[in-house]
Amino acid sequence: MSTQAYSLRTSVLQSLTTAKRPDVPLWVVVRNTAAVVLPLAVGYMTGHEEAGLAIGAGALDTMFSDQPGPYRQRLTQLFLASLAAGAASLCGFLIGGNLPLILIAMAACGFFGGLLVVFGTDIARVGMTSMILLVITAATPTTVNNALIGAGLIFSGGLLLALFSIAAWPLQRYGPERHALATVYRGLASFAKQEVHNDADAPALTDAMTTLQQTLLGRHHARGRAMEAFAVLLELAERVRLELIAMTDMRGAEGIHAMFRGDAARVLDAIADALESGDSPEQASRALQTLQASERALLDGKTRHDSVAAHIHALSGQLAAAVRNANWAGTTGEERAETAETRLPRVLRGSSALATLRANLTTHSVAFRHAMRCAVCLTIALLVSRIWNLPHGYWLPMTAAIVLRPDFAATFNFGLLRVVGTILGLLLTTALLHFTRHDFWTHLALMAALCMAFRYLATAHYGIAVAALTGTVVILLSFEGVNSGDAVMDRVINTALGSGMALLAYVAWPTWERGRARAALSELLSAYADYLRALARPDRREAHREARTAVRTARTNAQASLERMRGEPATPVVLLELANNLFLNSNRLARTAMTLEALLHDCDNLPEQAEVTNFIEHAASNLHTLAVALRDNKVPPSTPDLRQLQRSLYTLLAMAEDKARAEQLGRISDRLVDNVNTLAHVVGRGPQESAAAQQPLVNKS
Repeated sequence: MSTQAYSLRTSVLQSLTTAKRPDVPLWVVVRNTAAVVLPLAVGYMTGHEEAGLAIGAGALDTMFSDQPGPYRQRLTQLFLASLAAGAASLCGFLIGGNLPLILIAMAACGFFGGLLVVFGTDIARVGMTSMILLVITAATPTTVNNALIGAGLIFSGGLLLALFSIAAWPLQRYGPERHALATVYRGLASFAKQEVHNDADAPALTDAMTTLQQTLLGRHHARGRAMEAFAVLLELAERVRLELIAMTDMRGAEGIHAMFRGDAARVLDAIADALESGDSPEQASRALQTLQASERALLDGKTRHDSVAAHIHALSGQLAAAVRNANWAGTTGEERAETAETRLPRVLRGSSALATLRANLTTHSVAFRHAMRCAVCLTIALLVSRIWNLPHGYWLPMTAAIVLRPDFAATFNFGLLRVVGTILGLLLTTALLHFTRHDFWTHLALMAALCMAFRYLATAHYGIAVAALTGTVVILLSFEGVNSGDAVMDRVINTALGSGMALLAYVAWPTWERGRARAALSELLSAYADYLRALARPDRREAHREARTAVRTARTNAQASLERMRGEPATPVVLLELANNLFLNSNRLARTAMTLEALLHDCDNLPEQAEVTNFIEHAASNLHTLAVALRDNKVPPSTPDLRQLQRSLYTLLAMAEDKARAEQLGRISDRLVDNVNTLAHVVGRGPQESAAAQQPLVNKS
């Protein structure tokens, strides 16, 4: 069996059998399902079944725009999703009977809806929802008055979902912010409890910290005195993480080290509990007192110049500040916050939406290619369904809109899971409708259960979620008089055709990740180079934080690129190994750099400051050279010997008065040289192995 065939078979099996842990809170599942089911119940009881169906359908289509985050952000996303749903529905109702016009509208909606991927997953869902509703409503064109009423009801369904989503706003104004912070502090507690750390592992809490940064400081973050305490807690979380990473590099006093990390973990867990409940952190205060007593007992006679004592004293102070701010961030937070509100770092401030769209109007853009594929594929799918007069043919372009993704792996997996899930849904719905009573309330209860399963499992296993969605939609259509058996069979046929068309559209004009992986990894190395350059200026601590945030973003992008490349067929083994090695070794570099930053923050003056700065700048320059060589797929040019420079620095540090600091700097500089040289070896080996892999095989005589 060829490597490509084996990879494809493995990908298929993983798609069908791999499930993630559901990450949707139960109250979100309940309120989303209620927004779909309640309008149907009210419509049935009042004799306005069609109005209830339209409102429920609007809520169902905007369901996935109800995402975690600040209430203002959630309200904005849901309003935009509802508005887009209403506009697309109105367009479909008005011109659905005119084939040329609806084809033009479908192409425009597909292009602009697909282009929204540049703004992230949440906004991209709005584009996909618009495509789906345009297709569905175009199947039932109507008069202007009826179109306005129908579109208005669908829009109202989205607003009802938004109302349910923000219903707790007056009671838990800062609930999303507190829960995001609690997640990070809980993760810090787990990190503190770990006794052994592998340098190849990713720095802890990368994704959680990025989410927290956006939640607290993003465009839609809340305002108020309590938010000032949240911003301080964010910065303290970063500092605690740096200290915990730095402590893994300490030598000597392992017993003191382990005991103090255990005390710190208990304080961090208590802070997380206080943030989640919104109550005063009394338990955290007691845990802090225990930690401070241990600090005094364990470090009796040691000075802050001792490396172990310095980190422990620094971490103790940060934990004390975190406990104080947790109190300000609770129920009395509006009264006690003292510090000024933090501004969003420049690396997280996006340019205008129009400028972003303009920058992506090029065939080199992944978003532009995806938009073109959406426009062409959806238009052809709609045309085929109309020409062949397929029963319930709107499922064909609707499936294509759902399945088609910016990358091959996601398109293939979603297509496969959608077909399998639809068949499972056919069996499930048939069995449920056969063995239950044939009345409205029984069917509504079944639909509510299936809708809850769909919302809860959508991010865990898409195939199972689609099975639940199939039943939900079939029962929903049965309320409108559509025979359930016919609807399911039509859905299976059109789903298979739509998934196949989406995959063909991607293959016809692909955007293979293997052509973009080098650029993503190069940006990661460049971000590390900028981080080191910022650390070479100890006095500019705000720049340290911004550079660290940029590294986190670049690392997330590189990891996503690597995962997409693994799922593509015919990815060169040499390129995949290169990407894996670079990513793993970049994790070692991250730990070294963060340990260095913690050391810089713990003291005002380093031994041999000028020489240390010069060494760090040379390391940053070497990394930048490697980033350029990686992007261009060339062997890196010769650079000054970083190891020789480190030896000279080590000699100077040996003569420094602050022996503890000098020894720690010596170890960090040695690790930094090893990290950079290893990356240089991996980058330099890449072009040679690529050339060797392209050589024709010669038969041995």
